[in-house]
Amino acid sequence: MSATTLQAPIQLTPRAAQEIRKIMQTKQIPEGYALRVGVRGGGCSGMSYLLGFDRKREYDLEFEVEGITIYMDRRHGLYLMGTTIDYHDGLNARGFVFNNPNATQTCGCGSSFAV
Repeated sequence: MSATTLQAPIQLTPRAAQEIRKIMQTKQIPEGYALRVGVRGGGCSGMSYLLGFDRKREYDLEFEVEGITIYMDRRHGLYLMGTTIDYHDGLNARGFVFNNPNATQTCGCGSSFAV
């Protein structure tokens, strides 16, 4: 199955996609790198979100969302299924925001969650 036939477990809002493209251009992300989305243990609610740029790894699935290639460890899909990543650029909040329907608890800053 190619990257375009797999349904991505996450979505990017147009604002988030625009900001990711801007970062890729201004930080000159090397060829072969893509956006990595995932989770890791830790944070005040039990799990934290990962968002960065990386090369494809052995257990990764590859998706294309809003024209952006995304790598995700196949084991993380369970925690992120249905998640939408948005970008806020206002006076009260600035940065990427994860709206995760699987989260039963989140911390005040929104960077960690529990399922």
